[in-house]
Amino acid sequence: MNPKKQLKYDIAYLRMAKEWSVLSYCERRQVGALIVKDKMIISDGYNGTPSGFENICEDDDGYTKWYVLHAEANAILKVASSTQSCEGATLYITMSPCKGCSKLIHQAGIKRVVYNFEYSDISGLKFLRKAGVEVTHINNLDQ
Repeated sequence: MNPKKQLKYDIAYLRMAKEWSVLSYCERRQVGALIVKDKMIISDGYNGTPSGFENICEDDDGYTKWYVLHAEANAILKVASSTQSCEGATLYITMSPCKGCSKLIHQAGIKRVVYNFEYSDISGLKFLRKAGVEVTHINNLDQ
């Protein structure tokens, strides 16, 4: 795909991930993710508590509970319980991945990550680049 057309699709998928993020019950930060393979959305996710837990992400002091799942982890886990595979896919995410999720992304076979906002700790991005995952930052979704 030519670069101009790829950018158009990247922005569209990131906008969809942003829309997906509003489904999160987290108050501190709402993050959305889409996994796209062969021009099809094969999974989606947003940050939140595991199935069966109350939809409250923060404790009484406003800190995120340790067991809250990140958006990309939720999306990857959905694929793991399906007949799909992340091998060669692109992950679109509203916030760049943390260190822990970066390991999941690489291990799942995702080859490209496109994100909107940069997380304060960029160790996850550095790891992905070192692992050979293409990383693209799109700051402005109004292009």
